[in-house]
Amino acid sequence: MEHQDLLSGFIRLHVLHHATEEGLYGQWMIDELAQHGYRVSPGTLYPMLHSMERKGYLVSRTERAGRTQRRVYRATPYGIEALALAQEKILELFHEVISKSARS
Repeated sequence: MEHQDLLSGFIRLHVLHHATEEGLYGQWMIDELAQHGYRVSPGTLYPMLHSMERKGYLVSRTERAGRTQRRVYRATPYGIEALALAQEKILELFHEVISKSARS
């Protein structure tokens, strides 16, 4: 994905957003991100999920889905708090970027 280092923060926030609403699993998240124009491989997403879990933003459990098992992730209270802070910062940045582009 072009500009991956810049966009990875948006991807993490997208993951956290969905993890606060309901449990998510890797392939569902890959498909969801694709609907928003992000092309993320399992080799990128799964380490990101594991890292977010190690840092305390997510917690996971294993669920059986037919013959297979999948790891389902949910946001922790720490993750919910981080998302709320990020939403404030996103809104602030949005207003700054939009107001400058409107003046151009």
